[in-house]
Amino acid sequence: MTSSAELVQALSSLPHGSEFRFIDEMVELTPGVSARAVWRLKGGEEFLRGHFPGAPLMPGVLMIEALAQLGGILIQTRPGEPPLKNLRLTAVRQIKILGSITPGQSLHLSGSLQGVLDTLGQISGEIRDDAGNVILTGAVTLAGER
Repeated sequence: MTSSAELVQALSSLPHGSEFRFIDEMVELTPGVSARAVWRLKGGEEFLRGHFPGAPLMPGVLMIEALAQLGGILIQTRPGEPPLKNLRLTAVRQIKILGSITPGQSLHLSGSLQGVLDTLGQISGEIRDDAGNVILTGAVTLAGER
């Protein structure tokens, strides 16, 4: 188990600005192994205006981005390994979107680092809604530089 300070530090390892961060809170982190986090869809996000007017839904591609951000935290917190530079999403694998998130709900993300080969890392994970229903499953690959 990690301390609150370690969870805040892990969240700060993301290169994204606050406008494009899809993790509000780190719930649990085993550095370089697994993590759980939460992001709340508040309803005022700009992208919801057009997705879809009158019936807003969290875009699936942004749910994938949220999973990638969790993966970035896992890769950047590997014990004994220096952080990678310019870490980017490079592949999505076996993504299944099984439901939706609407304003007022939270995305409950969980992921595990499946492996790292040089500057590539693969993360598998899922996103659940507030009721515990699986909304998204799959894997993402991130690449960086030394």
